[in-house]
Amino acid sequence: MNRKFIVILVVVFLAGSATLAYTFQQRLKTTADLDREIKLAGEVAATIHENTVVPTDQRVRAGDNFASILQKFGLSADEAAGASSAAQRAFNLRQVRAGNTVTVGRSIEGQLREIDYKIDADRMLKITPENTGYIAQIREIPSRTEIVAVSGTLQDSLFNAIEDAGESAELAMRLSQIFGYDLDFYTDPRKGDSFRVVLEKRKYANGQTAAYGKIYAAEYDNGGKKYQALLFHDPAGQPGYYTADGKSLQKAFLRSPLKFGALVTSHFSKARFHPILKTYRAHMGTDYGAPIGTPVQTIGSGKVVFAGRKNGEGNMIQISHANGYETMYLHLSKMFVRGGEHIEIGKTIGLVGSTGLSTGPHLDFRILQRGQYKNFEKLGLPPSDPVSKKNWPEFAELREKWLPLLKNPELLQANAANGAAPTASR
Repeated sequence: MNRKFIVILVVVFLAGSATLAYTFQQRLKTTADLDREIKLAGEVAATIHENTVVPTDQRVRAGDNFASILQKFGLSADEAAGASSAAQRAFNLRQVRAGNTVTVGRSIEGQLREIDYKIDADRMLKITPENTGYIAQIREIPSRTEIVAVSGTLQDSLFNAIEDAGESAELAMRLSQIFGYDLDFYTDPRKGDSFRVVLEKRKYANGQTAAYGKIYAAEYDNGGKKYQALLFHDPAGQPGYYTADGKSLQKAFLRSPLKFGALVTSHFSKARFHPILKTYRAHMGTDYGAPIGTPVQTIGSGKVVFAGRKNGEGNMIQISHANGYETMYLHLSKMFVRGGEHIEIGKTIGLVGSTGLSTGPHLDFRILQRGQYKNFEKLGLPPSDPVSKKNWPEFAELREKWLPLLKNPELLQANAANGAAPTASR
């Protein structure tokens, strides 16, 4: 055989082997990335699930005693008596006044997490389950709110980055709501992304954070593309978030039906092979893979037209929105809304499940416009109105106030040291 021809064969063989090896490595990398994303999704969902407290409240009525109030929330007579006994050791329950509010917070599974009674504008009676009993204490509600800057860099998720910055899950949820019209906080974040926030933080007398107040300005850097948000009230007095050039961040719908997004496991298709029915049929929605119990949010304000079980869809919620839009949320494990109920954008309406014709936990999300199914991943979302020319001077003044503090958080600390920092009093 010709030596030159043999050399060519060897070169071709080596090149082919290198290509196959590279392809195999890329597939391994893709599989590893997918496994990491699925694991991260589970961790985020579990943390959200663990930290979610669903509050309900009632006003004290004339003639109520504390134990009877708690029984209205579903506590048994023994549970109400135990909580009342602990509360009495911290506060004279004879001073419970009609018109004040009692709030009971439960986990998603319905377990009691906390009981709050607002004594007055400055004090809160807090009762929490502990071992086999209850512990009660009076916490001061500070009248002064500090304005602070919080920043961080992502290693994996926004949720973990917020916690690494010493803040709570609530702040991560608030930021995901602000930027949730443009970003899906499962698929879009990258390692190295960063965030900055200037906000009110209300603290207890011992320095612990009591609650987050207004977020005045925020920035999220997504792979070099910066998203900014400034709080501004429109002419009707409604608060909203706008870019630095006055464009509204808010749109008719959020970018994802899950607060932190999720991996899309099946796309909108006119002919998809159904894994259970073993036949090709149209798939008129987008499937998001997520663990059972992951909170599902409505992508827009509207009216619940159906909430119940429906054949292969399993537990399903259908919501009617303005301009002829409808959204559907399928295979839920739990539903928190009822037919006829009006709900606001971003409200948690149920939990991811695997009911109906389903091979595993996921959310099948569908959207229709005037009766026609649409591909949500490609659907353009029109923004709300920008800042008007009439209101531009007021907006420009606000922008000049907050943007420097957002870009240089140390200015906030320097101003505080000099007694010149912005303040907000309750």
